[in-house]
Amino acid sequence: MALNGRVYDGFTGRGGQSIAYYPTTTYLLGFDQARGGSLLHGFNEWLTVRKGKHSSASWVAEVPKEAVPDFSFQSWLQLNRLTPEQNERAMECLYSLLTGFLRVRDNEQIMAEVYLKYQSLSLNAAD
Repeated sequence: MALNGRVYDGFTGRGGQSIAYYPTTTYLLGFDQARGGSLLHGFNEWLTVRKGKHSSASWVAEVPKEAVPDFSFQSWLQLNRLTPEQNERAMECLYSLLTGFLRVRDNEQIMAEVYLKYQSLSLNAAD
């Protein structure tokens, strides 16, 4: 992963092909599960607080909605059918969000504030 003016230049798979959003998210979810949920613990909450609006959707669906303004999540299969441009934008957004989250994930004070704000947003959404 070379940082070369873009968020993740050089983030490629076999044969130099760009890595697609959907397989990347399934890999990350599997890797997170293998680590007992410790890698992405708090990521959904952090994204919700960052956005300032509660959503019941998983981060897997929220990232492309943020990256591609005209994207409307309908089903998981749709994530495997992003256009090359949508895929690139979703991957750049995912990488940017993950690196931002990983910078604060181990800061107990910041994450405590995130969880409090998340709870408040969740309660307000239920009203």
